[in-house]
Amino acid sequence: MYRFLLTRQWVILTLVALALIPTMIRLGFWQLHRHEHRVAQNQLIGDNLGAPAVAVEKLTSPGRTVPRDDTWRTVTATGTYDTAHEVVVRQRTGSDEQSIGYFVLTPLLLPDDRAVLVNRGWIPAGADLTKFPDVPAAPSGKVTVTGRLKADETTGNSGIKDKKGLPPRQVSLINSEQQAKALSRPVLGGYIELTSSSPKGGGKQPRTVAAPDHSDIGPHMAYAVQWWLFSAGVPIGWFVLARRERRDRAAEAAKAAATAEQATAEQVPSST
Repeated sequence: MYRFLLTRQWVILTLVALALIPTMIRLGFWQLHRHEHRVAQNQLIGDNLGAPAVAVEKLTSPGRTVPRDDTWRTVTATGTYDTAHEVVVRQRTGSDEQSIGYFVLTPLLLPDDRAVLVNRGWIPAGADLTKFPDVPAAPSGKVTVTGRLKADETTGNSGIKDKKGLPPRQVSLINSEQQAKALSRPVLGGYIELTSSSPKGGGKQPRTVAAPDHSDIGPHMAYAVQWWLFSAGVPIGWFVLARRERRDRAAEAAKAAATAEQATAEQVPSST
């Protein structure tokens, strides 16, 4: 009754099913690993945001890549802003995730002749994107900033293309090595995402970047369960199709037998 399983159609279907099962299982574990990474990242962000503030010089230095375990740490720095080398970072969204504008990136000159980059916040884009925008003035004189330590942006870790040929004082990435070339002084690796400043500065200041939402674990665990359910459904579906094929073939055979029997009966002369 199941000899049809040896037909070309069913052999191909069976091989496809056997290939789908481990593939779906692997996809489920891939989503599980993404879930675990998201949970670990949220835990890291929460712990670091809640940790006591430390001087930025204790966590980074010129040419140093900020370790993952130190990102989002609250840090402080004291110095004077170098507005002559201030740049804006293009195509960044505001807190509503819809408005496009710039991040204002201003070097803070430290007392030891080094500098650290400070993302002072977000401003909306003007009508002419080829010109340097109207940037709120940074506080003058000595200032103490507090913010979140972030790693340098690269195309690899941000997905943002480092475009060349941009208008003067406009950049695509926040990168300490790139800015060090213009400053001609050592620049600490990474940058500070400003949360508060003393003094705050006069007038309207750039909108500070909101802290990341580290409560959302995303849909990855649900996706993992879905892939595993799909993998379990493949053999069940194969079995259901095989049973249906067997039933249909049996019905066709019975129908053919009945037709043949009827034809034979019609050919036999009736007795007198």
